[in-house]
Amino acid sequence: MADPPVVISAPDLQSQRPAVEVSLSRVGVTGVEKVIRIRANGTEQLYSARLDCFVDLGPQQKGAHMSRFEEVVNDAIGEVILGEASFRAETLAEHVAELVRERQGARRAEVTLAARFPEHKPAPVSGITTQEMYTLFGSAVASERGTRRLVGVAAQGITACPCEQGLVEGASRERLAADGFTEEQIDRVFEHVPVATHNQRGLGTLHIGCTEACADEIDALVLLRIVEDSMSSEIYELMKRSDEAAVVEKAHRRPRFVEDCVREMVSGVLERFDFLTDRHFVSARQENLETIHQHNVQAERFGLLGELRREIATGEHSAHHASMREWLDGRI
Repeated sequence: MADPPVVISAPDLQSQRPAVEVSLSRVGVTGVEKVIRIRANGTEQLYSARLDCFVDLGPQQKGAHMSRFEEVVNDAIGEVILGEASFRAETLAEHVAELVRERQGARRAEVTLAARFPEHKPAPVSGITTQEMYTLFGSAVASERGTRRLVGVAAQGITACPCEQGLVEGASRERLAADGFTEEQIDRVFEHVPVATHNQRGLGTLHIGCTEACADEIDALVLLRIVEDSMSSEIYELMKRSDEAAVVEKAHRRPRFVEDCVREMVSGVLERFDFLTDRHFVSARQENLETIHQHNVQAERFGLLGELRREIATGEHSAHHASMREWLDGRI
């Protein structure tokens, strides 16, 4: 008869006191790759997601129990059923954060999630169906006050530079006038012919945050429409020649700076989500990949909706823009 296996009881090193008793702001795991289920329009699909999970660590605890992060993520994915009508990444992030905080015995837990997902939409002229890939973000911070949630999206588009377009139009007007065209005829030409300028492929990112007591649900698809509409034109992976011409002409008839894109996103949030309170948070960011320069350009605005509403109403520059970190930590 075989001898029974020897059970070795290992000490819980993580719970021991550290040599230097200093609390740590964030301890956790990053780049956890999981497949999550998202149900939309009555069908369930699987998407690839990456999660980061952190807790704060007290000065008397040597380390966090890293294996528990993986356990919690698996349990939460199995328990949470995301919304029927739209994407609810923030729901999963919220559930994971609350479970992590409980099982790690932490005062604060933070989870961020990024998932790639497809949307099928028709090309602008031919109507051919094209699959576009977007990124969906969900974040949550759980503390003794409750859980704060962030939902966000990232989308690409095209922007046409207004500055160079103005220079090209000015030079073209001079040449037409020198060739005998009247001012009225020149105006008619530019009404019908879009003016050339250099383009950029832009990446827009938009987040909205809800406080602990907030039960509002933010539709990620509406956020996507706001981001895409903030740029000069949407872009499509699959297009016929007629679609390509329509995209280029639309972009050149709606020239926008990188700063314009951010302001359009803010305006879209205030218009489409007018039911949100002044305590909700918004972050809008645009990066344009330059074509006639070796650098890229970027603009960003973040803050409470109350700050933005006051600026638009009064025209006064807000003295403080609440950052995402401040808002998530409840310091605003």
